[in-house]
Amino acid sequence: MPRTIILAASLPAPPERLYQMYVDSKLHAAFTGLPVEIEPRPGGSFRAFNGAIWGTILGVVPNRLIVQRWRSKNFPQEAIDSTLVLSFWPEGATGRVELVHANVPEEDFAGVSEGWSKFYWNPWRAYLER
Repeated sequence: MPRTIILAASLPAPPERLYQMYVDSKLHAAFTGLPVEIEPRPGGSFRAFNGAIWGTILGVVPNRLIVQRWRSKNFPQEAIDSTLVLSFWPEGATGRVELVHANVPEEDFAGVSEGWSKFYWNPWRAYLER
């Protein structure tokens, strides 16, 4: 049965910069360490981590919200696509990213859950603190 991940991360940059870093291929690759292809418009595609994750942009509200249809190479073939919602919020002089990742297959739930910290929040924070 698919599950939902709900996370938030406070990062040392304003929400507008965090949004731009996620939707700009070069900036996204700079903090994740691997090439990223992302077209930040409804219907645009994305691919990251050497093709380990991919999908389509379902919607954007510039500087505030990104909604993606999302898949991992570890999803069972018969699993439905997951939906990722990222929202960007001010938090004093910095920002916070709130994440809801719905319909993650049980078989990849632990990997995806841990992956958000390991492959996004921690390297993103380290990149911004340099």
